[in-house]
Amino acid sequence: MARIKLAYLGGGSSRAAGTMASLLWHAKEFAGSEFVLIDLDPDHLEVVRAITERMIKAQGLDVTVTATTDRRAGLADVDAVLSSFRPGGFAARALDERIPIKHGVIGQETQGPGGFFMSLRSVNVLKGVVEDLNAVAPNAKIFNYTNPVNIVSQAVTQYSDVPIVSMCEGPIVFPPVVIKAAGLDPERAQVTMAGVNHNCWSTEALYDGEDIMPLLEKGWEERKDTLDANSRRALHLAVTMGSIPSDYFNYYYFREELLREQQGAAKTRSELIMDAVPGYWDHYREQSTVDAPELDPARSRGGIHELELAIDVMSAHYNDTGARLPVNLPNAGGALAGFDESTVVEVWCNVDKKGFHIEPQKPLPHSVLGITQELAEYQILAAKTGWEGTRKDGIQALLANPLVNNLKVAEELYDEMAAAHAAYLPERLLP
Repeated sequence: MARIKLAYLGGGSSRAAGTMASLLWHAKEFAGSEFVLIDLDPDHLEVVRAITERMIKAQGLDVTVTATTDRRAGLADVDAVLSSFRPGGFAARALDERIPIKHGVIGQETQGPGGFFMSLRSVNVLKGVVEDLNAVAPNAKIFNYTNPVNIVSQAVTQYSDVPIVSMCEGPIVFPPVVIKAAGLDPERAQVTMAGVNHNCWSTEALYDGEDIMPLLEKGWEERKDTLDANSRRALHLAVTMGSIPSDYFNYYYFREELLREQQGAAKTRSELIMDAVPGYWDHYREQSTVDAPELDPARSRGGIHELELAIDVMSAHYNDTGARLPVNLPNAGGALAGFDESTVVEVWCNVDKKGFHIEPQKPLPHSVLGITQELAEYQILAAKTGWEGTRKDGIQALLANPLVNNLKVAEELYDEMAAAHAAYLPERLLP
């Protein structure tokens, strides 16, 4: 089994306790390994460290855990970096959601202007992480969950030599939404998705080995009036486009409908999460003092098996298993038709000690190729802005995003959001 030194950036986040529980579930795959928790909040960091240490002892696991607020010290000599943090916390996310709504634009964590400004904050931190790794851990790889994962990966890949792959469960969890909506059993389906993160489509979708589309069309006609709004939108879009979509395409194809919902909501998604976060930490503090901590999924942010895919990818790589997993990485050899080789795409890969090998890809249907290419170009512009760009680059990126697409609105959004997030942005990006 792989013996590695792993640093976890975001080790004091509200998801960290669940992530460490998940990692310890796989501890036998990493026997003898050292885990280093890194975060800005010393109190939260200590709670997560204590829970982890007590779990290790209670389960008799052959791993160790330490914690530090000194990022460079924590990264020294690491083999792997698990990156999952949110610069500015949920308060910054709330701004990403609220400000666009004021301007008549969808406000969302990873899409549109909200996702763009999250990318600027995230990439700004990752630049420093890259500098640290070059100085103290030149052979390390980054396994990234920091959102928006596609833009983060695009920036680090394009502007540094540090290896990075990003993960998201989307290609695994999006298809069942549509399949269940049609009254079918997801266990009998085989769906392959590709595109860019949070904006992927099925390139092959089978049910008991046959094309699933006729069954989805039948399910739509029979069940459309019985479905909840999200399921109805997803199934409607799938049968219209002939491809199973990411849930996030609802923001593009049902834009006015969803904007009205956002404008009418008392609280944004982030504001609802902020209401729940203190309760999560009450639970974590309780568990940090017991001999054998057990996290309650209902009282833990995201549940108790967080970042499972990232752990699977790391295990496949360091244990040389060749597992088939969805990964975000450059489009090597033009594997996904219609996208440059340097563009980070989300595709299924075989993962082993030698690397991440993209499996042969079927092309995206023409019905969905255009919008996915548009979002890929936006991704490239956003990565440039975050790493080395200016206000002008940022406005170009916003205009490339289908949720904005208006110069006056793009300029107003950029200036208001950059000012709101000034504490987390480099001076070159300020209005």
